[in-house]
Amino acid sequence: MADLGAVSIWIALALASYSALGSVVGKVRNIPALVLSSQWAVYLVLLAVLVATLSLIASFISRDFEVAYVALHSDLAMPDRFTWVAFYAGNEGSLLYIAFALAVMSALAIWRAPKRLLDTMPYTTAILMVILAFFLGVMGFMANPFDKLQLIPPDGQGINPLLTHLGMFIHPPALMAGLVATSIPLAFSMGSLIGGKTGDEWVDAGRQWALISWALLAGGLLLGSWWAYTILGWGGFWFWDPVENAAFMPWLGLTAFVHSIMVQKRRGMFRMWNIVLINIAFGLALYGMFMNRGGPVPSVHSFGASSLGWVFLVFLGIGVLVPFAVFFWRYPLLKSAQHLDSMLSRESAFLVNNLLLLGVAFVTLWGTVYPLITKLTIGESITVARPFYDQVNGPLFLGLLFLMGVGPLLPWRRATPATARRSLWIPAAAGIATVLVLFILGVHKPYPLVGFGLSALVTTGILSEWYRGTRSLHRSRGEIYPLAFLHLIWANRPRYGGYIVHLSVIMVALGVIGTSFFNTQQDLIMAPGDTTTIEGYEIRYLGTQEVPKSNRVEFTSTVEVYRNGKLLDTLFPKRTFYPSFDMAATQAAIRSTPIDDLYLVPSENLANGSVGFRILVNPLIWWMWVAGPVLMLGTLVSLWPSPARQPARAPVSSPRSSIRPRPTPA
Repeated sequence: MADLGAVSIWIALALASYSALGSVVGKVRNIPALVLSSQWAVYLVLLAVLVATLSLIASFISRDFEVAYVALHSDLAMPDRFTWVAFYAGNEGSLLYIAFALAVMSALAIWRAPKRLLDTMPYTTAILMVILAFFLGVMGFMANPFDKLQLIPPDGQGINPLLTHLGMFIHPPALMAGLVATSIPLAFSMGSLIGGKTGDEWVDAGRQWALISWALLAGGLLLGSWWAYTILGWGGFWFWDPVENAAFMPWLGLTAFVHSIMVQKRRGMFRMWNIVLINIAFGLALYGMFMNRGGPVPSVHSFGASSLGWVFLVFLGIGVLVPFAVFFWRYPLLKSAQHLDSMLSRESAFLVNNLLLLGVAFVTLWGTVYPLITKLTIGESITVARPFYDQVNGPLFLGLLFLMGVGPLLPWRRATPATARRSLWIPAAAGIATVLVLFILGVHKPYPLVGFGLSALVTTGILSEWYRGTRSLHRSRGEIYPLAFLHLIWANRPRYGGYIVHLSVIMVALGVIGTSFFNTQQDLIMAPGDTTTIEGYEIRYLGTQEVPKSNRVEFTSTVEVYRNGKLLDTLFPKRTFYPSFDMAATQAAIRSTPIDDLYLVPSENLANGSVGFRILVNPLIWWMWVAGPVLMLGTLVSLWPSPARQPARAPVSSPRSSIRPRPTPA
């Protein structure tokens, strides 16, 4: 299987190179057969990469330790269910996964491309195949997952213990697929520019694939936060880890793009700006892949570190310079059909929203690369800590919340002060009332007050829009309210799907504000029978059971949780020691409710049966995990295709009557 996989990579590289070259030559020389052949080669590339992927998976399942990558990332004790995680646990396998994800998405994008892009698709195909050929070439020449060992070990080294978690089945592949998926909207935009199509022809395809990439990154980031929260023992969701930042930054760029592209689709505006945004998002995605491959800054994602950094750094430079060179080449032709009529309009709100999103992205980028800059300039790596990100990005996030509530309620083109007041007074009143009530209840910190007030403003604005639309359909059609609401959502899926996504963002905001400003922490050592109290919870430690396994030793503690003398729950925090890795992994025990989380994580086991515990109460963080499914629902609604419209029949005069038949409604 290893030989088959290695050969498949070389075949895929040859086919991708042929497709890239043939697409351009066929288009320039006007050879339709060559263009068609190059397009079919894309599907053959997918087949070859699929064979390589299945070959590596089969090598893991059969524990073929002759393959160096299999011996390094698995052992005989590893359950088969972790084969998928082991597949991308290191550079070689993750590169194969990225190539497979890009091959699948490229084939789908080319197959489903709109017919109006037929003239420019050869350039789009060439761009995608060049990017895919890069990953295949790196595997073929520098990081082949099928390289063999001279001496076959009796057992492998085993999978990194931190990866043996449910979140790892989706978190890394979602992030990697999301990063490389930015290639698709970039290829459509660049293909259109190179082909001389500088209008709005590529907008629908670009928006669709940008949303897919955006959703993959968003889901991966939320799952990564959950993974960090449950297994790393931080007690928090995410402390600005550099590699997570590397996925967060292109997500911000894509967020700006998917908002801005709607303005271009609706009003024919922001054509130049949208090209710049997708170029920035693609560049930040390449930087994210460079961070994961090169490992230039410390991170808990040490399994991604390697010596491939310089290769991806060169690719990053090319991936930034070439798209912007194409942009400046076609710059004189990129004129918008419309101009900004007023600063008090939905278009201007989207524009300011984009600037704030890019502000957050570049602040995060500066904080991430600062250790590298200080290493090069003063010879000492100085890491930027969480307070920098919180203090600088905090106000920007509040501004984004404000625009998220106000922007969708403003009309297109121009709003008068009177129309703005009519649209905003109910949401604004709800936000102000929320601030006043919380202040009376004892919440006096400014950031939480403003954050909760803006969250109420956004939520009330969305609910008001839904209520008005549903009431209108109820009155005009006589439908019951639930059915009218569903028809409202279905009638304008991009808009109302976006509202669902906005609600998920508010849920994330609640979790961030609650756990960042109102959490309580207690560190202590407890002997069996000891009790402690925190935020109304009474914690009683009963004891710890030690269970030896073939490759680890598990220490599972038993803790009872009481409130007002009543038993609420029994929790089982766990600490596992892996001798082969000389490391311990923790698994927090969490009692989660919409109000707060009781979070227990063991830190050490003492000889007398005592255990060190970190106990936290994290308010509202439950909403962050609920936000994930809500976000995916909103994205699916936004992406769901509209039914094809039937063209209206042209009126035809009857030879026997002067009355023309009524055209069939579209």
